[in-house]
Amino acid sequence: MKTIQKHIPNGNKVTKVIAVFLALSFLTLACNNSDQTSRLDVRLTDAPGDYQQVNIDIQQVEVHSESGNQTGGWKALEVQKGVYNLLELTNGLDTLLATAELPAGRISQIRLILGNNNTLKIAGVVSPLSTPSTQQSGLKLNVQAELKEGVTYTILLDFDAAKSILEKGNGTFSLKPVIHALSEPTSGAIRGVVTPLVSAPAVFVLLGSDTVATAYTDESGKFLVRGVPAGNYKVSFDPKVGYTGVQKENINVTVGQITDLGVINF
Repeated sequence: MKTIQKHIPNGNKVTKVIAVFLALSFLTLACNNSDQTSRLDVRLTDAPGDYQQVNIDIQQVEVHSESGNQTGGWKALEVQKGVYNLLELTNGLDTLLATAELPAGRISQIRLILGNNNTLKIAGVVSPLSTPSTQQSGLKLNVQAELKEGVTYTILLDFDAAKSILEKGNGTFSLKPVIHALSEPTSGAIRGVVTPLVSAPAVFVLLGSDTVATAYTDESGKFLVRGVPAGNYKVSFDPKVGYTGVQKENINVTVGQITDLGVINF
């Protein structure tokens, strides 16, 4: 994973500017730590077909989510709209299609809505692909995945091009998408509680001297560091002036799990 930034521990001198910056950062970000959300990435790949190009016009991606006892309904994701040649996404290649922060809980379905610019290229000839039902209501796929707060998940849409193209008797072609949706977690998270509350530390997850992820405590002293890759880390707590920092060594993070550090005392 690329380094986000270098971690610089508290030294003997801390300027007022840095202190004010940390305080403002705490006020801005603390509320985000209490939000019970997960990150979801939707990626697109393809099983090869005997064509030169299979171009799919993707306009919208939605998921049907639930949060606690409340039914969340359909939620539109931030999608990379455009025409995708599926045959460029074979042999282990994929591309990021959409992403979102969603309430932790269950997602049951994903819906893919296509535009009008779907085409097929065979022997140098480009032909339109008709997709009437998909254009009107969207293609719904069952997912049934449980999202834990702070964890990043990927849904891989495996588009089977060979089974999705139907040739009609008049020589035209239609698209009846055959897609397998595979869901899996791709990161873990770290949480805990800091006391006393007035310390209000920044939390750094370190791999060697590199900062992998950061967070701040909320108004109750709780923190949740999201999207941490699997590995063994050092977690550093840098409090406000007047308190001594704390470090925790050998913190193991597992994909799909939340590592709980319990209570951190200053």
